[in-house]
Parts: sequence; C-alpha cells; structure tokens
Amino acid sequence: MVLPELPIGETVESSVYWVDDYFGFLLDAFSEFIDILVSGLKDILLFLPPIAFILIVTIFVYFVSKKNLRLAIGTAIGFLLIENMGLWNLAIETLALVLSSALVALTIGIPLGILTAKNEFVFHIIKPLLDFMQTMPSFVYLIPAVIFFGLGNVPGLVATVVFAMPPAIRLTNLGIRQVPVELVEVADAFGTTPLQKLVKVELPVAVPTIMAGVNQCIMLSLSMVVIAAMIGARGLGYQVLVGIQRVDIGQGFEAGLAIVIIAIVLDRLTQNLTPRK
Repeated sequence: MVLPELPIGETVESSVYWVDDYFGFLLDAFSEFIDILVSGLKDILLFLPPIAFILIVTIFVYFVSKKNLRLAIGTAIGFLLIENMGLWNLAIETLALVLSSALVALTIGIPLGILTAKNEFVFHIIKPLLDFMQTMPSFVYLIPAVIFFGLGNVPGLVATVVFAMPPAIRLTNLGIRQVPVELVEVADAFGTTPLQKLVKVELPVAVPTIMAGVNQCIMLSLSMVVIAAMIGARGLGYQVLVGIQRVDIGQGFEAGLAIVIIAIVLDRLTQNLTPRK
C-alpha cells in the first residue's frame, strides 16, 4: 500500500459518540418533540371510527381531484380493504409516521432549496451533501439514528427524513432557477423587494416543480417504512418485517398490499394538488 490506511470509520464513529456525549440533552429534547408529533398525529387520525375516516377521506379526494369519481371510489375500496384485513391501526400508524417525516423533510428542504437557488456559494456546499445523502445506502442511516435516539419511531423518522429530503431541495432549487428571466426583470423594474419577488413571482411559477419534489419526498418516506421497522418503528413496516422473519407469506403480502394502497392514494392526491403549468 502506497499510502497509510486512513482511519475514516474510526473518525466517523468517534464524531458520532462525541455529538451524543456533548449534545445529548438537545437530542433528547428533539426526540421528545418528534415523539409528540408522531403520537399526536396518530391519535388525531385514530379519533374517528374507520368508516367515518374513510368517508371523509373519500369526499376530500373527490373534491381535490376535481370530482374524479373513479379515484374517490378506488380510495374508499382500498381503505375498506385495509380495514377488512385487520390492519387499520397499523396503517394509521404508518400514515402518521410518513406524514410526520414528510412534514419535517419539507420544512427543512423547501427553504434550503430556495436558499441554494439564491446563493451559489451555498449551492456548491449543499450539492455534494445531497449527492452523499442520495447515494449512501439507507441502512447506514440507521446506525447513528439508533445511537442518538434509541429504538422506536423517532430514529425511524430521522433516518426517513435524511433519505427523503434531497428531492425536495433539488426540485425547489430547480423550480426557482427555471423562472423565466423576463418575469424576474419585470419584477425588478417595478421595484419589488427580494421577498416580494420570491413570494409573488418566483414561488407561484415554481409551484409545479416544487410539488413534484413534495410528491417524491412523500413516496420516499413511505418506501422507508420497512427499513425503519428494523430499528423499532411500528406500523405496517414492522408487520412486513415479522412476516419475513417467520417466512409468513400471507402476513407479509397483506402488509405490503396495505402499503401499496396508501402509496397510490398519496401519490394521486399530491399529483392532483399540483397546478398545471
């Protein structure tokens, strides 16, 4: 070997434990907040009986999708099937985890995307980090998440956020950069402030691209539920994991089918929320 072996793994491990030792109180506070967020959302979704919840969601989908009756009926049939398989509570727990993860990822990702579109220096710093986050195997995120937050929904959410956030940043950045130069020049000519130009010109034009990032963020969050189950996240992912461990084809298929139903509903819903260019 020409060069001595670099202690990359040991350095990263030491850094993780250093953060845990000196910033453990902040991590505990963050863990408490996330646990309240996920549990509160789950309790809200479970407040109504399944039939009432399905009826409300069906009506909501019908009007959001511009009175698409087939999508509304498909949504109702899908959720009724989940309830019929006895997976309602697990499905709601999965939905709460996915929505919480997407909310946190978008709360961080969209402002970062705007910042990277406005500042080239920040863009060149964030871009390699995004490449790293998207190419690193998702299982690797589970290790520091467990060290920082233990087992349960919180480390699952953190790992999911890291995995699902890059598309939101990239597509927000792309949407802002694709705003026609003529519109920006007109806004400047009328003497708008940078904030006015962002809110009244750039964001409205970039909404379709940003919503594509929102859609991808939600889908990636849902794709992580099985992997997050390996570190204690509950819901349908845990049901799939148990099915794998027991080689129970029926249990794994039913839980997987419920995940597919939720994914299709969320995908169609976010697509219909996207305004046409």
